[in-house]
Amino acid sequence: MAALTIARAYQHSFDTHPNSTLAVTGGCLNALGDAVAQVVQNTWGREENEEYHRYDFVRPLMGRWNTFLESRFPIRSLQNKNKVNLKALWKRVACDQLVMAPIGLGLFLGSMGVMEARSPRQIGERFKDLYRTALLANWRVWPVAQLFNFRYTPLPYRVPFSQACGVFWTLYLSILNAEEDKRQDRELAIQKLIDSRTTP
Repeated sequence: MAALTIARAYQHSFDTHPNSTLAVTGGCLNALGDAVAQVVQNTWGREENEEYHRYDFVRPLMGRWNTFLESRFPIRSLQNKNKVNLKALWKRVACDQLVMAPIGLGLFLGSMGVMEARSPRQIGERFKDLYRTALLANWRVWPVAQLFNFRYTPLPYRVPFSQACGVFWTLYLSILNAEEDKRQDRELAIQKLIDSRTTP
């Protein structure tokens, strides 16, 4: 009963204020993803040097992206709403994965580098070291999730569905990011040590 009440409240909020609803929902699910990542990393003995505060400007963008995909690649005809056009469904997933996935991953890696006060050189190294690995992992996981999402999830619930799946994706990216932070910090410490010994 409570779930039905929450679903109705969400639907009403989405109908009246879609951008705000997506931003708040996405922010809450991002916070959950970050909390899970922090707990897992601390449980595994990893230490985080900083807390990351994300400003959620992406969720309204994702809502508009889903609306664009819905209109550009309609998977149900007006005559028969029950029949799904599989060709359009595959095109929608391909467009999402070939356009938005690379952009989103680039935004994540760049913003994490900026929020961690990394130098432009370190941010460039982060892209070189992580982008390809993370993008290939993305293409192994997200097409299946998005096929389900685009096929079965109504438009107002697509971003929250993606964000719920994104809790685990955030965990994966956070672990990759933490490993890269440690590597860059070790290199910086070694460089400082070398510089201190060579400077008279």
